Order: sequence, then C-alpha cells, then structure tokens
Amino acid sequence: MSDVTSRLRGSIVPLVTPFHDDGSIDTPTVRKLIEHHVTQGSHGISVTGTTGEPGALTLDERLHLLDVAAETLDGRLPFVPGTGTHQLPETIAITRRAAELGADAALVIVPYYARPTQEGLYAWYSAVAEAVDIPILIYNIPSRTGVEMAPETVGRLYRDVPNIIGMKEASPDFAHANFVLRETGPDFLLFSGLEALCFPLLAIGGAGFISVTANLVPREIARMYEAVAEGDWDEARALHFRLLDLNDVVLTETNPTAVKWLMSQAGSIGPTLRAPLAPLSAAGQERVRKAAASWGLLGDAR
Repeated sequence: MSDVTSRLRGSIVPLVTPFHDDGSIDTPTVRKLIEHHVTQGSHGISVTGTTGEPGALTLDERLHLLDVAAETLDGRLPFVPGTGTHQLPETIAITRRAAELGADAALVIVPYYARPTQEGLYAWYSAVAEAVDIPILIYNIPSRTGVEMAPETVGRLYRDVPNIIGMKEASPDFAHANFVLRETGPDFLLFSGLEALCFPLLAIGGAGFISVTANLVPREIARMYEAVAEGDWDEARALHFRLLDLNDVVLTETNPTAVKWLMSQAGSIGPTLRAPLAPLSAAGQERVRKAAASWGLLGDAR
C-alpha cells in the first residue's frame, strides 16, 4: 500500500454530478469538470460522494460515472470514487467496479439509516474490504448517517484489515479526529470532509481534504495543502481565513444545493438537482451571493 499512501494527499475534489434539464446525467460536462480540475492543480478526483447526490442515482448511473471519470482521468490524478451504500452486496459491487477501473482507493460511507452498533460497523467494513482488492477509506459523516465511527473502531479496523488505509472525517467534533489519529498512528490517511477543519486537520497530521469548496476554487484549496507541505504555515493560515465565509455558505440548504447554484451562475453546469433536494431559495441565494461575490463566482466561470 506504500505507493497508494504516498500518492493520496492534498485536495481530492468531491465532484458534483451535473444533470441536463430533464434530470439525466450530463456526461460531457462531467468530463469538462474533470479536465478543469486537472488544469487547476487539484490533487485527486472523487465522484458519487455526498456532493455527487449518490442517493438519487441508480446503480447503473453510479457505475457509469465511475467509468466516465476513470476514462477521462486516465491516471493523471488519483481517483477515489464514493462506492458505499446502505446495502452490503451493492457496496461490494460498486467497490469492485472501482477496483477494476484502477481507482487508487474507494471511499465507503458508514451505512446510513440502519444505525448499526460499533460491532456492526466493524463487521461491515471488514466484509467490504475483504471482498475487494483495493484500498478503502472509511467515510465518517454522522450528520448523514446517524452513527459515528468510534476512534477505537477505526483503530481496530486499521490494525486488523490491511487494505483499510484511511478515513474521510466529517464529524464537526475536532476532538474526534485527534482521537482517531491517536488510535491509528501517523501513517493513517485522515482527510477532512468539513471545510472549516481542512487547515486545522493538517496541523495534527492530516493527509488533506475532500472539500466541496474545491468545486468552486480548486486552485486555492489545493494551494492551502501545498503551502503546508512546503512549510509555509502563514500562507496556508491566511488562505484558511480567506476561505472561511465561502466554506460556510457552500453548505446552505444541504450540500450540494448551494455549490450547484453557484456553478450554474458561472455557467459551468446547469442548475438541476434531483429530488428530494429543492432549488436554492431566494434567501439562500442572497446569503450565498454575498460570500461568493469577492471570489468572482457570480458569472465568472473559474
């Protein structure tokens, strides 16, 4: 796993899923977005994660997006697709496709709705990891799943299952990330999934971030990691505070509602969301507009 763990660092963009007006996947725009991130200096690409509306996609659509992303990237950047669902056979099937396509790792969300115990989570991740030949990143996002991976469970999985190599941490409790790294040690790849914690996580040994804001300002998000890697903490800290307002508003009215609205204003995608998400409200638009104006995101495609 050493090659993979050295390759997976920095800003891995959780790509939105662009749709045509009729709700079908806009495949040419998926390709354009990926090319954009390659040229803007992002360090990796993820599709069908939370920002990609996976719960509103069919199994065939998820597999299609994996195929398109892998073909478009063609190995130029690390590829870390979201492959988890609430069903074990389906999760294994999507994760196997990711492995067949040469993905660097698979991002597997904590199974949602069922609210399993920690023992259930241990068994779930063990089963997924043992069924596939690909590195696994656990995806801890309690606001979506209703369950948090205990640091002790993460550490147990890391010690017991060789291809579990890291985690996307989207718990708002920063102490949780600290305890995870204490349980796992410094070689565990811990990525921030919460925008305000991207910079702080680097200070305790984080590997990078999977941040929705990178859909809007990929160069700056990537640079924040690069500055730290170069030892320029002052530059990284300044970027963190400059990004703070934008990071706050991208979660307005449930991700990816706000980021897709902003991208549609810039003309890079259409505004379509899939049910049950609704278009950004007038009040939401006003809130987002204020924070985005200084970044040139209202009609200036980046």
